[in-house]
Amino acid sequence: MFPFYVCIFAVMNQPFKHIQGEVAWKAPSNIALVKYWGKYGVQLPRNASVSFTLSSACTETSVRYTAKEAPDGNISLSFLFEGAEKPAFAAKIRQFLESIVPQFPFLPYFELEISSSNTFPHSTGIASSASSMAALALCLTDIENTVMGGLRPSEFLEKASTIARLGSGSACRSVYPYLAVWGKHATVSMSSNEHAVPAFEAVHPVFKTFQDAILIVSSDEKSVSSRAGHALMEGNPFAESRYQQATDNLTALLAAMQAGDLEKFGEIVELEALTLHALMMCSTPSYMLMLPNTLKIINLIRNYRTEKGVPLYFTLDAGPNVHLLYPEADKATVEQFIETELRPYCENGKILMDAVGAGPLKIK
Repeated sequence: MFPFYVCIFAVMNQPFKHIQGEVAWKAPSNIALVKYWGKYGVQLPRNASVSFTLSSACTETSVRYTAKEAPDGNISLSFLFEGAEKPAFAAKIRQFLESIVPQFPFLPYFELEISSSNTFPHSTGIASSASSMAALALCLTDIENTVMGGLRPSEFLEKASTIARLGSGSACRSVYPYLAVWGKHATVSMSSNEHAVPAFEAVHPVFKTFQDAILIVSSDEKSVSSRAGHALMEGNPFAESRYQQATDNLTALLAAMQAGDLEKFGEIVELEALTLHALMMCSTPSYMLMLPNTLKIINLIRNYRTEKGVPLYFTLDAGPNVHLLYPEADKATVEQFIETELRPYCENGKILMDAVGAGPLKIK
C-alpha cells in the first residue's frame, strides 16, 4: 500500500502531464572477492564486501515512461524479458517498484514499459539479479533526474547503487567500474551499508586487466536460494567470527591489491570462496553446494599453479561453478590449460569468458 498522501496527491494532481520518454542502460554482473553472507534490516550487509565488476556478462534494460492522464496512485507496468512475457518476473518487478515509491514518488504518475535481456544464459553461475537490478536502478534514477532534476554525477551513481541494493544486495556494486566496496569499513573512505563505493583508483593496474573464465560445472537450479542462505547465518554458530574474518580479509585484500601482490590476493580470494561454502555446510539445515567436478577443478588449479608458477586463482559464488581469475598477461597460457585440463569437467564443456570491466553504459 502506498502512503495516503501519495494516493491523494496522485488523484488530485498530475505534475508530469504530457511528459514521456525512454531510457536504456546496460549494467554488468560482478564477482565478489570478499563475500558478504548474512544481512539485516532492509538489505543491509552484516559485513563489508568487495567485488570485481565484469565486462561481458550484462543485462540491458529499457524503460519507456508515459505520463498518465488520470493518476490513480498505483504502479502501471508492462514487462518483457527477452521479448516474452514472464509473469513471475513481472510480479517481482511490480513488488519492487511499489516498495521504492518513497524513494521515487513520481512512479505512480507514469505508465511504465520495461524490457530486459541478458547477454549471458540463465543458470550459469553469474549473478543475473545483480546486473538486472543495477540496470533497472540506473534507468529509474535516470528518469528521476530527467523529470525532477538536481542530481550531480556522484549523487546519481550513489542513488542508483542504493536503489539497486533494495532489489538485490550485490547489485549495488555493479553500478561502479572495475572494483567496488559495499558495507561500512574503517579503511574505505565514504563506505556505507546503504550503497557501494568505487575502490579501483588506488589498486595496482594489473587488477584492471584481470580475466574471469567461468566454468559451468552445473546449470541446475541451486538447492537453496541466496536469500535463504543469508537467512541461515542468523543461527550459524560461526557467524560472529565470520563477520570479523571478512572485515580483516577486506583490509588485507585491498592492501595486497594496492601493492600488486598477486600471491596474497589469490590466497585471500580462495579462502573467502571456501569459507562461504563451509558456512553453508555448517548451517542448520546444512547444504553442500560444491559438486565432485568443482573439487576436481580446484585441485587441478592448485597443482597447475604450483607446477607452472602462473598466478591463476579461483573463487566461487553460492553454487558449484568456478570463476578463474588471472592477469591478461597470462591469458594465452591459462586458456590452453583450461582447454586441455578443465573443460572436460564442465557441463557440456560450457565455459564463459569474461574480464574486469569499465562498468555500466547508458545505451539510450
